[in-house]
Amino acid sequence: MSRVQRNMALSKQPPESLSKTQKSFVFVGISGLMILLLVIFNVNFPNKILWLSLALSLISAGTIGFSWAMYAQKSAGIKNDGVWFKSISSRGILGWALGIFLTLFYIVLYFYPEYLGLRENEENTGIIALFDPLSKFLSGNPASEWFVYGTLYTLAILIFGIKFMWKYRHSRYELIRTGSVMFFQTAFAFIIPEIMARLNGDLPYYDLKNIWPLNYYNFEQYRVDAFINSGNIGLALLLFGVASIFIITPILTYKYGKRWYCSWVCGCGGLAETAGDPFRQLSDKSQFAWKVERWVVHSVVVFVTLMTTAVIHSYLGEDTSKYWLTKDVFLIGVTVLLTLVFLWAILFKREELQKEAQYGAIGYFVIILSLVALHFFSGSKVFLFQAETLRSTYAFLIGAVFSGVIGVGFYPIFGNRVWCRFGCPMAAILGFQQRLFSKFRITTNGGQCISCGNCSTYCEMGIDVRAYAQKGENIVRSSCVGCGICAEVCPRGVLKLENDRPNGRINSKDVLLGNDVDLMNHVNRNA
Repeated sequence: MSRVQRNMALSKQPPESLSKTQKSFVFVGISGLMILLLVIFNVNFPNKILWLSLALSLISAGTIGFSWAMYAQKSAGIKNDGVWFKSISSRGILGWALGIFLTLFYIVLYFYPEYLGLRENEENTGIIALFDPLSKFLSGNPASEWFVYGTLYTLAILIFGIKFMWKYRHSRYELIRTGSVMFFQTAFAFIIPEIMARLNGDLPYYDLKNIWPLNYYNFEQYRVDAFINSGNIGLALLLFGVASIFIITPILTYKYGKRWYCSWVCGCGGLAETAGDPFRQLSDKSQFAWKVERWVVHSVVVFVTLMTTAVIHSYLGEDTSKYWLTKDVFLIGVTVLLTLVFLWAILFKREELQKEAQYGAIGYFVIILSLVALHFFSGSKVFLFQAETLRSTYAFLIGAVFSGVIGVGFYPIFGNRVWCRFGCPMAAILGFQQRLFSKFRITTNGGQCISCGNCSTYCEMGIDVRAYAQKGENIVRSSCVGCGICAEVCPRGVLKLENDRPNGRINSKDVLLGNDVDLMNHVNRNA
């Protein structure tokens, strides 16, 4: 006898409980995690290579197997269904529990690594000792808390990247993009730096895909000295870091928008897109959050700019007969550069900037110039030039608390891109470039939009995409990372990621009637 369906709702029913296959893979994954937890509590496993391999293999097999059981039998297409019915992805008890666990892990990692087994001038214990064989194999050095973290971080991007690929296997763009972040994290952030440390022990650790200001410590004196003392390879890496700021980044952002980095290369974005994908709908879409985002993230950019200026200024000389780049010459150069950027934005890109952005730019510009002028004319050591104080403050507040404890620990509470939205200075600078002179935009076909809201719901950056789609207006936002999920979850194909030309991207005056773009352009020109 067939069961009577009494619920007449047109929407899909809440997800059923896990299947037997999924439960078995959950057990496999938890078994791997239990090995790591036992090691943290000082259970000594004699054969570290065996137990480390077993733990990582079980975690990988459990996650990949669970993903296969979840998506392999489903047809290709939109898979963001049932997220508000699941406790872990709707700020339920499991979501809060995971958030608390991740937050505690980051607090211990950043501030109390001794509880993980880190020992100075003696052999490591605990979980760090478990990773010693792998670290010695790659770099020849004992493991540190950062090596353990880097290994688990890379593993998370790989195994959850496979899950993401199964979920969005209908999209060629998502498959290539996810494969890109998996490659760059594994090769450029994990394996290559470790091998470089083995080949040249004097070379400082260098994540090849981290660019200033995300890599805010790259121009500190000890690192600059280490690069120079490491021969041609060190000098090449130092020059590569400078070229990345002034040449590589602007060119790629002009051609492709900030997505080339934030969604294709960056490790922070890679973790957010893969392991953080189940939480993308939790991003705050309110105007209040948008206003806070703009002020906070650009304040971080000003902070890191002042700090880097102070750090470089602190180890430059003052004797013009010995050095061509003296303290005063450097400050004048920074002032001229910032002035040119500011004047270019205000004079030639005023229409692309809203009034609040203009006022903010003027305010920040005046603050920076005032601090530089105070140094020149008073000769006093204002706080701008207390390099160590600024560096330690930034490293604690932004580098540790924001990017780690809050940025990842709060995935299940605030969404997967809270760091990228509110704290990442790299995202802010790339967003500035994307808004003002990039070819990238998301085009919309207003005549096809049915206002379902999927695009806004699953925008991890908190953009109300539907508001643009309803008007047929191009989406050109500084915060957009070009992940493309809004286009993937749209049932009507309204949205499309494009690289066309900078002119005419921002069409806020256009309200499209079907596809009649030329008519509205004519009306606006003659209004």
